[in-house]
Amino acid sequence: MRVLGLETSCDETGVALYDSERGLLADALFSQIDLHRMYGGVVPELASRDHVRRAVPLIRQVLAEAGCSLQDVDALAYTAGPGLVGALLVGACTAQAMSTALGIPAVGVHHMEGHLLAPMLEENPPAFPFVALLVSGGHTQLVRVDGIGRYQLLGESLDDAAGEAFDKTAKLLGLDYPGGPEIARLAEQGTAGRFTFPRPMTDRPGLDFSFSGLKTFTLNTWQQCQAAGDASEQTRADIAYAFQQAVVETLVIKCRRALKDTQLKRLVIAGGVSANLQLREQLGAMLSKLGGQVFYARPRFCTDNGAMIAYAGCQRLLAGQQDGPQVAVHARWPMEQLPAV
Repeated sequence: MRVLGLETSCDETGVALYDSERGLLADALFSQIDLHRMYGGVVPELASRDHVRRAVPLIRQVLAEAGCSLQDVDALAYTAGPGLVGALLVGACTAQAMSTALGIPAVGVHHMEGHLLAPMLEENPPAFPFVALLVSGGHTQLVRVDGIGRYQLLGESLDDAAGEAFDKTAKLLGLDYPGGPEIARLAEQGTAGRFTFPRPMTDRPGLDFSFSGLKTFTLNTWQQCQAAGDASEQTRADIAYAFQQAVVETLVIKCRRALKDTQLKRLVIAGGVSANLQLREQLGAMLSKLGGQVFYARPRFCTDNGAMIAYAGCQRLLAGQQDGPQVAVHARWPMEQLPAV
């Protein structure tokens, strides 16, 4: 089965063609970072309009790179949520229109399920069951995964997601959007031990997260340094280092607890923040001590992309799931509501 996947949940237009027997045939991505950078964040209406401009050219590009035509496509998959409603509607309407015109099935895919399954596109995919850390700009969750659609939420952020905290902290420090890569870049020049930031909610039981207070702590630290006449680039780098370490170590502590609670030794990290090298390094070291393994997608499949949607959609289509001709998207959509495959 060849599935054309469309991802339009936020500010990246992703298209991919996945073959259930041959694997990923082609994929393309257009990022709107330059469009939104001047605003310091995503402007929903601008995002929707740009998806309209990019979707069809990217579909043509992917089909050409795969050496296929529309008649070679057996089904369509699109991101149905969660995400920005206007942006989601562009992908959903495009997919449903193509479904009707070509007489082939279409299925809406949960955005975070796409991220969770992205490591399945690698040469050494994880086997079920495993614990997944879904960590992005909109979500920070720990999930027990026993199969596709068989998810148990173990813990989640009670306020800001980790990626959101990275972006907001970068803005407080005067860094460009998107903030995550900028914080990581600046932290490479930071001095270890100059500042000590809290590891929120690690001094109490449970697997929930909270990063809002850490963001406030960073702001107070930066303002105190400025008031003392120390607003140097090195000070800013030292604060970025301390902030990143606090987030990474908090995530590692919670992952260790989740593995202990579930008695599992396989961990999947997925979502945009999973591209953070410090997070990968520290989780890898932790799993090595436990005699376990950590899995993640290649960097370009950590952020939003069409390949993860095409793959996730293919698995559900092969199991007989498909949507009717109606267009339905969800700004919020608990992953536990998904049917098992």
